[in-house]
Amino acid sequence: MKKTTMMNQQRRLFLRSAFTAAGIGLVLGSASPKRLLAEALAGQSGASAPGLGALFGGDFKVGTALSNNTLQAQNPGLEALVAREFSAITAENAMKWEEVHPQADVWDWQRADHFVDFGQRHQMYTIGHTLVWHSQMPESVFVDGHGRLRKRSDIEQTMESHIAALAGRYRGKIQAWDVVNEAVTDDGQWRKSHWYNALGENYFSRAFHLAREVDPNAELLYNDYNMTIPAKRDFALEQIVKFRKQGMPVHGVGMQAHVHLSEPAIAKIEASIEAIAAAGLDVHITELDVDVLPQAYDYMGAEISTNFAYSEELNPFPEQLPEKIVDELAARYESLFKLFLKHRDKVRRVTLWGTTDAESWKNDWPVVGRTNYPLIFDRDGEPKKAYYAVAGLKVAAKSS
Repeated sequence: MKKTTMMNQQRRLFLRSAFTAAGIGLVLGSASPKRLLAEALAGQSGASAPGLGALFGGDFKVGTALSNNTLQAQNPGLEALVAREFSAITAENAMKWEEVHPQADVWDWQRADHFVDFGQRHQMYTIGHTLVWHSQMPESVFVDGHGRLRKRSDIEQTMESHIAALAGRYRGKIQAWDVVNEAVTDDGQWRKSHWYNALGENYFSRAFHLAREVDPNAELLYNDYNMTIPAKRDFALEQIVKFRKQGMPVHGVGMQAHVHLSEPAIAKIEASIEAIAAAGLDVHITELDVDVLPQAYDYMGAEISTNFAYSEELNPFPEQLPEKIVDELAARYESLFKLFLKHRDKVRRVTLWGTTDAESWKNDWPVVGRTNYPLIFDRDGEPKKAYYAVAGLKVAAKSS
């Protein structure tokens, strides 16, 4: 017993010193925190360090999105990184309507099948994204070959058959679905999408009912960006609560977290986490990345149709990030995960929108030609200071 107690005390002292040195290293820009935290995470045992999914396993799921390029290439190196580091995966594009169902009588299951099989093999919390969205879908769903709007009944039937086929194929293999995506505007109104214009607001609840009929065991989520804007958040929650009282099955709200180095403020994110939880819904942080580039015309959001002209001013780091920004990125990720840990009783999952900087959608959006660095693994799949800042939160907790 004495020997065990001494070993435990020595290990706690080592972890504390490693974490302290890592923190100093982040400030000074040295390479030492990577080595020290890697050793601390491995517990000096020589074993492989646990990934983020294991580190935060008692708090919430930690996930990533798998891109079409990853799924098509079946990249073994990147897949090994995902399997080691994460406990949840989302299909970034493979299950979106235009990708999986490009024509009325055509389905392309290759990438989606590989995604689901990967989740099954590695026993990961697997999220289907997304069943009903206004974007990335064929115009032919709403307009016939003569350019005329289709009848309401035809559009509704198309939605029903799409959900039945997609959710039905993976019934029992998908743990959660983003059922409806981005149905609300930033000023707190229904988005006047084809879905809304054709079917009215009831398309929202109908999609959830259909998903429940097809897969009774999957968690059903509403997913949207800019949910820190009070008007948007409050309107969305009002509609969800209203429809839920009418029997609509819904478990949670996905807060897309496409944030910047300084915006939105942590207090705003916290207010929305608390508001969603107060409505009786699980909070899912669904698409986390941190933009380090100058904001294009102060635009924040995730409307993929938005584009701005390229300029060197908007692409200041084409080769690499200066150390100052590297440190700011690490500090931002640390502050975000501190918040998520504070609300671990409300937050069910935190998913990064991509694994490495090389595959991030932020490289070319909203300005084509830009190089961005929004994730916690660099272009070679190596952990960045941001990774160690996040992992260090759990190292510090275990060593205290």
